[in-house]
Amino acid sequence: MIWNGVLSFSASRMLPNYEMVGLLQYERLFAMDRWYVAMKNLGIFGVGYVGGSMLIGIILAILLDQKIRLEGALRTIYLYPMALSFVVTGTAWKWLLNPDLGIEKMVRDWGFTHFTFDWLIQTDTAIYCIIIAGIWQSAGFTMALFLAGLRGIDTSIFKAAQMDGASLPKIYWRIALPMLRPVFFSTLMVLSHLAIKSFDLVMSLTAGGPGYATDVPATFMYTMAFTRGQIGVGSASATIMLMLVAALAVPYLYSELRGKDHAH
Repeated sequence: MIWNGVLSFSASRMLPNYEMVGLLQYERLFAMDRWYVAMKNLGIFGVGYVGGSMLIGIILAILLDQKIRLEGALRTIYLYPMALSFVVTGTAWKWLLNPDLGIEKMVRDWGFTHFTFDWLIQTDTAIYCIIIAGIWQSAGFTMALFLAGLRGIDTSIFKAAQMDGASLPKIYWRIALPMLRPVFFSTLMVLSHLAIKSFDLVMSLTAGGPGYATDVPATFMYTMAFTRGQIGVGSASATIMLMLVAALAVPYLYSELRGKDHAH
């Protein structure tokens, strides 16, 4: 991390170069349209991926918390995608979302000849394909965390609320979910961290394309540092990513440690 920080202030291009040039690489970075596309995509992907995974995860956790039959089997099925690498997920969804091979072709073969689902090859919708694949992979993991949290709540609280005439949705909304605040923040941290450093999913699904329409900071950094011979600009973008992760992690760790001090 320190070496990367040093390179971001140097004149490095194809190879590391220790001639210091101040903020020049950062000026070059912020003068690039491609960097703004990558940051905008990170915003769209972050909100869609984190929000979608948490929403679906909470719903699945609440459904599984009803002591249904085959709960173990369902939990395994929902969790299974998390056991796959993002490369496998990206490749599988690349086939599914390919208009010539996947969902569009299948529905057209059924007789719906005007059906189109070509998000993957459109510059303005391709990023949403990455969100879909990301949610599919992480929703089960989020479900497991929330389900563990729900199972940790004393059932007598639920029983007391039911005796007072509270409906099941109201019990979850007013009692259970507020009690899951620590789980909520932990999940938010993990998913946000995964979103910021998402590289393999994007590379295997779109490789940053069409053009650089689905570039995110991680793929931008890789392209600049390793294929464009712009190590200085790549290091500057990596430093910005590190600052984003730190902006998430430091306040969280501070609040956790402070909470433990108060407990003592």
